Amino acid sequence: MDDPKPQPPTPPAPGDCCHSGCTYCVEDLYQEELDRYRAALRAWELRHAGADSTRQVNPARQGV
Repeated sequence: MDDPKPQPPTPPAPGDCCHSGCTYCVEDLYQEELDRYRAALRAWELRHAGADSTRQVNPARQGV
């Protein structure tokens, strides 16, 4: 089964925002893409939990 890990969106370049108060600012669109990416990554991680027994546990998340 081909189920590649989601890739994060590319952040806008520093000059992409025109600072004119656009209804659909590139920064807002990027944030929406980032939210979708995070949700997709969480779902992917759940699908692949235990698939890699060599995966290291983040010490900050132990016992959570």
